[in-house]
Amino acid sequence: MTAEYLPRVEDKRLQSALERAGGVLIEGPKGCGKSATARQVAGSLVQVDTDLNLETQLNTMPDLALDGATPRVFDEWQEEPRLWNLVRHEIDRRQVPGQFILTGSTAPGEEQSRHSGAGRISRLRMHTFGFYESGHSNGAVSLSKLVEESELTHNSETVLDIRGVIDRMVHGGWPGNRHFSTAVAQENLRSYAETVAHVDINVTDGRRRDPVKVQALLRSLARGVATEQSISAIATDIGIDRATAREYLTALQRIFIAEEQRAWSSHLRSRASLRKVPKRHLADPALAAAVLEASPEKLLQNLEYAGQMFESQVVHDLRVLTGRQIFHARDASGLEVDAVFESAGRMVLVEVKLGQSSQVLNRAAQNLQAFADRFTWDTPPLLLIVTGGNLSVRLPSGVFVTSLTHLAP
Repeated sequence: MTAEYLPRVEDKRLQSALERAGGVLIEGPKGCGKSATARQVAGSLVQVDTDLNLETQLNTMPDLALDGATPRVFDEWQEEPRLWNLVRHEIDRRQVPGQFILTGSTAPGEEQSRHSGAGRISRLRMHTFGFYESGHSNGAVSLSKLVEESELTHNSETVLDIRGVIDRMVHGGWPGNRHFSTAVAQENLRSYAETVAHVDINVTDGRRRDPVKVQALLRSLARGVATEQSISAIATDIGIDRATAREYLTALQRIFIAEEQRAWSSHLRSRASLRKVPKRHLADPALAAAVLEASPEKLLQNLEYAGQMFESQVVHDLRVLTGRQIFHARDASGLEVDAVFESAGRMVLVEVKLGQSSQVLNRAAQNLQAFADRFTWDTPPLLLIVTGGNLSVRLPSGVFVTSLTHLAP
């Protein structure tokens, strides 16, 4: 690996995917590190958006484009959509795993979705750096081990205080901003958002969208980050009709800038009726801070919104650490948990709290237990509180507490 490359949680998942599938599609927002990760294992590389020979090859002798040491990487493959079917058919012909890696910052279009590549092309979803990947976690608590063994070694190391946690959230996890100050990283992210509004959102289908409305949508999503936002509420907030709001939001999701945290739907026997509205997130909480011009100093004066951002950060990092879909849950009475996911055949229920006072932890633990008691479980779920503090411990109630700055895969 090159000296500048920081190992990613996705590295092992990529290696595993290459061992079982003919191709791997790595998706994620622009600049999150897809290309750098693919380059660590590449046998050969084609930079699709700048390779002047590729179009000629595809127009005359398409097979030439596929020749090269494996795994052959096509970076930003969506710039030449014909590659999808060429790669798919070549995988069928070769019948050997680990042949191709496609990286893209736009989800496959309708044609590619119809010919999904199922069984041939494995999908990996990359995100910006989580706290563990950027070196802002001591890695003392393995999430997978905690789920499997229900054991946790007490840890009270202060990796970051609350000010430090807020600064890291505002700085964000884009690899290209790693060596910049938080202020410079925020300036870069405001430019990033401008590019999203003026250029990137239009590349999904070539349709022209109003950049002023896109920026208003980004601000609306930022204000409501980690909360339930219906399409109607978003449309009302920014003064557009529901159809336009839905279409713009879908376009942002296709370039991985906006993300849904879907509501958990249980097949278990339950006394609860679960709501179905998703929570909304941006690709990284720092993007929310950037479009709202929320500096660390401003967030320290608005800890309620800082807590909202922290919930979004934890959901982001759980996605990074687990590679799983992260849900949320709320029943008709208003009882909710911030994150729900399955790992090693066991459900995990998570409450997120920026602070860690005994009052906050006890209330969160009671909430988790009350929610869990509404269901009949085959295997008791793991109940977990993730905080911005410095404590990782098992409470007398059996609920686990861990700092985000202690979490590891």
